[in-house]
Amino acid sequence: MSPLGRLQPLSLMFLLGMGMASERVHCPSRCSCQYLEVNCTGQKLLKFPADIPLDTRQLILVANSISHLPAVELSFLADLVYLDCSKNLLGDDLDFTFIGVAKLVYLDLSFNNLTQVTSSTFSHLLNLVVLKISDNPNLLAIEKDAFTNNTWLRHLDVSRTALTFLDTSTVRNLPNLRFLGLSDNLWHCNCSLLDFITWMTESNVHFPDADNITCYTPEGLRALRMPAVEAQLHFSCLTQLYKQDYVFLCLVGSCIFLAGTVTAWLAGICAVTYKAHASKGGEEEEEEEDTA
Repeated sequence: MSPLGRLQPLSLMFLLGMGMASERVHCPSRCSCQYLEVNCTGQKLLKFPADIPLDTRQLILVANSISHLPAVELSFLADLVYLDCSKNLLGDDLDFTFIGVAKLVYLDLSFNNLTQVTSSTFSHLLNLVVLKISDNPNLLAIEKDAFTNNTWLRHLDVSRTALTFLDTSTVRNLPNLRFLGLSDNLWHCNCSLLDFITWMTESNVHFPDADNITCYTPEGLRALRMPAVEAQLHFSCLTQLYKQDYVFLCLVGSCIFLAGTVTAWLAGICAVTYKAHASKGGEEEEEEEDTA
């Protein structure tokens, strides 16, 4: 074999070695990297790691102290499909954070400090299939159009949060939804939630841990399973009148009374006028007969 022939395999091995070394160099500090995956679990990170390979498909940031996800740095990971940020300190500043990772299919934000989900939080994640936002004890509200663009959403978990209400349209308009976690929330079972409870009993969605999907308020319904109170709420909501209902009835009654009074008054005036006119006409006829 010629010297050139012997050099070619050596050159190839050298290039492969350089490529592998390059991949190791670009792995974020304190993280482990393998083919298309970056794992930074439990590394006590205070901020989003730098130098993440641009071709990363799976990013795991579990059990750190990250309080902010930078939208710009995330947008560099355009091929990202799996993102696990559970057990961090993420707050309520996530609007438009995921605008550059439109291919994302799996997103786990459980065990954080989210306070709300707005129509801008996940609106750009058109391919999202799994979304976990459970165990956010300060999550108070989810806007009714929060998942309007997430039509592929199949798995949604909002268990163990501070939610007291969820608009039915928020989940009813998700055609692929099959799994919905709702347990251990602070559900306020009043007439406003009746439509949602009715949807629960009629839908084909699976509700895991269903025994713990219970009413928290009012006191008379506490600890009762939400589907079980549907009949009771139907009865109370159909027969119960609120303050505004009484005001409306009073206004209607007053209008009817005034309308009746005015009508009677006008009828009386017409009758008196007619009688006076008829009497006058009779007197004139009598005078004409006497003259004749």
